[in-house]
Amino acid sequence: MPSADNDEIIAEIRAVLDRAVERLSAAGARDEALAEWVPEHRVLLIPRPPVLRSLGRVWRLGVFLLGADGTLYETGLTTRALEPGRPAFQSQSAEQRRAYRAAASRGRFANGETVNFDAVPVVLDAEVLANSPGRLFLEGGRALVRWSTTGADAVDFATYLDDRVELLAEPPAGA
Repeated sequence: MPSADNDEIIAEIRAVLDRAVERLSAAGARDEALAEWVPEHRVLLIPRPPVLRSLGRVWRLGVFLLGADGTLYETGLTTRALEPGRPAFQSQSAEQRRAYRAAASRGRFANGETVNFDAVPVVLDAEVLANSPGRLFLEGGRALVRWSTTGADAVDFATYLDDRVELLAEPPAGA
């Protein structure tokens, strides 16, 4: 694919993201916290437990998170900032979820707040996206989204994002 076409596709992606940010901001759409996982560490020989450190706010748009600055992320893990409760030792995955809730609580997020972490920024570069195994990729001169990185079906990026923005900006009655 010629470089001019690649530049045009990336410009279209950026324009779609800019429109989405404008629309979501104007609608006052519900956003969520974005955080990074800080593992257990020591500060001056004092052990510090894992914590989720705030990186800002994002809108959840299906398989993507969108920052107010137009940065697009692939979703990672999600938890709620709640008191973790006592260990129940039901399963390793339940204890891991409890540890995530505890880390979010230590991160000083509001009680009940949805916290997204391990989200990967999408690199908006034509060469990277042309060979991307991720959710957003280029094929046949179009930007496409796949629900699953292992799935073969894909939909147009602009259409997908517009639908998601519409649902978030103007949720259906009763939602």
